Amino acid sequence: MLDMMKMMGKVKEMQTRLKEAQDSLDKITATGEAGAGMVKATVNGKKKLLALEIDPTILSSSDRILVQDLVVAAVNKALDEVEIKAKEELRKSTEGLLPNIPGLDLSSMMG
Repeated sequence: MLDMMKMMGKVKEMQTRLKEAQDSLDKITATGEAGAGMVKATVNGKKKLLALEIDPTILSSSDRILVQDLVVAAVNKALDEVEIKAKEELRKSTEGLLPNIPGLDLSSMMG
């Protein structure tokens, strides 16, 4: 019975740490660049676009498709990077609480 109570305490602690990690996701940011830095996108850990910078020299170009492609590439790079950072934050938050179970991915709990 004592082991069950101890396990329930661990579950409660894990829930608290996961909530704290979720709350901190908007503080985690990443910036992705495309076109040699002509387009920069910044996102947060909740996968929200925070800022988009576009070099004015490409805005004056008539190649609208190029600009669109660069924006998409920059945003996707930023999202990929912030996902890695968010997973690392989750790993740190739950360190020592869960056994190392291959294939156990709690990233779906992160927002």
